[in-house]
Formats: sequence, C-alpha cells, structure tokens
Amino acid sequence: MKIIKEEVLSSELKESLLQLWNNEYPASLNHEAIHDFDLYLKSLSNEKHYFLIDDENKIKAWAFTFLRENKVWFAIIIDSQIQGRGKGSLLIKELKKSNDNLNGWVIDHENEIKNNATPYKSPLLFYVKNGFTVCSEIRMENEKISAVKINWKR
Repeated sequence: MKIIKEEVLSSELKESLLQLWNNEYPASLNHEAIHDFDLYLKSLSNEKHYFLIDDENKIKAWAFTFLRENKVWFAIIIDSQIQGRGKGSLLIKELKKSNDNLNGWVIDHENEIKNNATPYKSPLLFYVKNGFTVCSEIRMENEKISAVKINWKR
C-alpha cells in the first residue's frame, strides 16, 4: 500500500470517498447523495487529502486536513477490513510531518450504528496511542454526533 497526497478531488475520487464515508462512519453522519457530500467538501478551507491506496489502486483509507478558525483540523476514515493493522497510524504520521498542531472530533462512546447495522467502534484509544490529548471539557453535541475534541502538538 502507498500514500498519495492530493489537494483537488476529481468526481471519481469523490464517489469513492463518499462510499468509504458512508460505509465506515455512523449512519447519522452519512451523506444521502454526492451533491450533499460535495457541499460538505466545498465548506472546507485549505484542505489536503491523503489516500492509502492498495495494489489494485483502491482507496482503503482517507485522511484530510483543513483550516477552521485559523487552526488545522483533520479527519480519518479507514476501511474496516484493514483496521487494526497500523494503517491509520501511518496516515497520522503523514499528517504530523506537515503540521505542528492537529485538532479533531472523536466519537467517544459505543452507541452509534453504521449503515450496515454493525456498531461503530470508537477510535478514541487509537488517537491516544498516537499521541493525541483528549480535551474532555470540549464536546460537540447535536442531533448528528456526540464527540470529544482531541489535539496533538509537536
């Protein structure tokens, strides 16, 4: 597998990423159509995308950074077939190479369900293992998500 970095997403890439997003994130965060997903992507500023590509040129994981309120934020989505094999840590290392500070939101409970009706496993311990601090006093609570802020500083 190899990591590829892109700043502009083609329509074909967006379709693959939407499928990965809807398969791996909780159903409450799914985008109904490519148009909705595109609106989300267009709301991001200064984004950089990192893809973990397998030998058949299929995207197995996606990480991206973007600016929000003058801070670098990130998200990572990993195909459940390769979770637990160090691939997420590879992407985190790649993000850390070009950033001194990373912020993210992480679901910190096991109450969410994915599109395929399986439980969404919280990745909180994964981020702690990769050097992130849990900012337990800062939470996002709305009808779509209940999450805690995480932060990494060089």
